[in-house]
Amino acid sequence: MLFRLLFLFAVLLVVELYAFQAFKTLIKPKWMLIAYALISLIALVFIVFSFTQFDRSVGQTKQTLFTLGLLLLVYIPKIVITLVMLGEDVYRVLMGGINYFINHDNQEFLPSRRKFVSQIGLGLAAVPFLSLIYGMTIGKYNFKVIRQQVFFPDLPDAFDGFTFTHISDIHSGSFDNPEKINYAIDLINEQEADMILFTGDIVNTHAKEMHPWIDVFNRIKPYKYGKYSVLGNHDYGEYVTWPTQGEKDKNFEEIKDLHRQIGFKLLLNEHTFIEKGDDKIALVGVENWGKNFKQAGDLNKAAQNLKNKDFKILMSHDPSHWEHEVKNHDKNFHLTLSGHTHGMQFGIEIPGFFKWSFAQYMYKQWAGLYEEFGRYVYVNRGFGFHAYPGRVGIMPEITVIQLKKGEKLA
Repeated sequence: MLFRLLFLFAVLLVVELYAFQAFKTLIKPKWMLIAYALISLIALVFIVFSFTQFDRSVGQTKQTLFTLGLLLLVYIPKIVITLVMLGEDVYRVLMGGINYFINHDNQEFLPSRRKFVSQIGLGLAAVPFLSLIYGMTIGKYNFKVIRQQVFFPDLPDAFDGFTFTHISDIHSGSFDNPEKINYAIDLINEQEADMILFTGDIVNTHAKEMHPWIDVFNRIKPYKYGKYSVLGNHDYGEYVTWPTQGEKDKNFEEIKDLHRQIGFKLLLNEHTFIEKGDDKIALVGVENWGKNFKQAGDLNKAAQNLKNKDFKILMSHDPSHWEHEVKNHDKNFHLTLSGHTHGMQFGIEIPGFFKWSFAQYMYKQWAGLYEEFGRYVYVNRGFGFHAYPGRVGIMPEITVIQLKKGEKLA
């Protein structure tokens, strides 16, 4: 533990020194350098103090959200500067060695720092700095409606054109703007879908986080074919220390009841049939199952008595479930709906052309539609936010999925 703290301190010291060198190269007034140093010190002290005050019995709070946002806002740009300045130092050492040992130049061993390199470093650092500010002020509530058609040759005829709205990862404990959440609910209601499905993480940890938002989410209109939901990994209270097991169990029961309070039918390792005309499809809902998270989901129990030929939509919060168990399951789950990844709330998306996020190094399926063996999983980018109080490039999502009968046209 001590070694880790010393290593972290050393890294922060190097980052701060390089960032200061970049500013010193460009800024000459002494008072501005002193002001920069003081602001950096105050930010560091606040960040360290806030993390030392973290209470595992409480979990994430508005202060921890702000602190993590500040940490990223301060140090990601400085790390960018450090990488640029470090690259220049490698160049300076190489040139110094060449001049000293090969050219036998008796001038200073290290060439002086070049002003334009510091300008490049600061210019590059401005990109994540401004992006993170945008993400924390605008991006986190920049809701996008994404429409997706999915084709199935064996879709029952009556469900050709059937639509449903898919939301995931509400994380109500992170909300701080009722106007924006009401706007998102209006967007949901405008979609005129046949059904709405929610794939888990209604809170960060505690049931009480949702209490101020129950009336808001009760504004979601009734749907002809129902409102259904499942649990996510955050709904089990696993990430805090509880005084007693009884209190943890009580919180879990209250979280499950939240779904009833906002008009959703919570599916707990079970299925139901959605009937339209003479046809029906099976809607299957499992508790959370994640490769690296809680594995409470029981797919076999949820699909008990279902036939292979039954058309099935599965709700499972974590897309790693699809990768490790669902896609190869002999019951043939046609379409799985997930969330969980949030797309790391940071990335680059150019619809139809390019999609990148750190999430792709952790999850094979992390945002959007994926297919293998004629079976599909759709990973929603999330409605809310968690940890970092913002979104950059990967925006909060309301998905409208339309089922179509037949083969997808090339």
